[in-house]
Amino acid sequence: MNDVYVLWVVFSLFVGVSLAIDLGVFSKLRPKKRENLNKTNAPTIKTALIWTIVWISLAGIFAGIIYVDMGNQKLTEFVTGYALEKSLSVDNMFVFLLIFSSLSIPHKFQHRVLSMGILGAIAMRVPLILVGVTLLERFHWMIYIFGGFLIFTAIRMLIQRKEKKIEIEKNIAIRVLKKFMPIDFELKDTKFFVRKDTILYATTLIVALVIIEFTDLLFALDSIPAVLAITTDPFIVITSNIFAILGLRSLYFLLAGVMEKFYYLKPGLIAILLFIGIKMIVSDIIEISTTISLGVVLGILGIVLAMSFVRARKHTD
Repeated sequence: MNDVYVLWVVFSLFVGVSLAIDLGVFSKLRPKKRENLNKTNAPTIKTALIWTIVWISLAGIFAGIIYVDMGNQKLTEFVTGYALEKSLSVDNMFVFLLIFSSLSIPHKFQHRVLSMGILGAIAMRVPLILVGVTLLERFHWMIYIFGGFLIFTAIRMLIQRKEKKIEIEKNIAIRVLKKFMPIDFELKDTKFFVRKDTILYATTLIVALVIIEFTDLLFALDSIPAVLAITTDPFIVITSNIFAILGLRSLYFLLAGVMEKFYYLKPGLIAILLFIGIKMIVSDIIEISTTISLGVVLGILGIVLAMSFVRARKHTD
């Protein structure tokens, strides 16, 4: 038990220090004076690439610590959970693009919204994971509910048409926000709130943040049961989930310009969700090991990326 406490401390230090450095670096991109506001820039591809490598490397180092302290089984569970959450989160990035496009938020302002969004996602997912683990431990039949939900999600993605621009006025999160304060859709700087004639308005940045948090909640309801199909160890589920989320912002800015070239990502995610859902439902009859699950997930992702790369090459020739 003491070893687990030590790992929690190590994990907290990993995340806390890295996140502080990350946010500090990105905050330098914000203007210090209002006259320099228009000079605000989004993270460069080089910066995004460096931080993407840093977050993946940190996850790899932590995976090594888990192997030394907890053994190969826990290592496999962590890597599988990380790969699952990372792959499912990429689909989340397409929604981010739709949100920013629908609200006409410039690229240079997007990093601030995503910074707050990542922190909100972490705060929201930890209790959701603990609830999910508790339900599975107390009510074994919940595994069939989770499995069925994943299969339902996969089928819904299969029949869903191509996503269009988000209708801001009809969004549930925005309708709730409007009950608390009016919204100013004229974005002029990086403020979340502005005051006009003594009235406090929410800007499009806070609108984007609210929609992103609400969207992440919906995505969490898909991804968390998927990871719980691999393990119900709260430590492994939480750490793999958070490590995967922490690198999303840098990965977004790295891939923002080429996301449309992931032609087969959606079919790949559908296949992964179907596999995990079926794994949960048949778990009492057929036990599919974590190693096999990891192989299937990585295999599907590898095929998806290879096919997308080949198609992209053909289109550029």
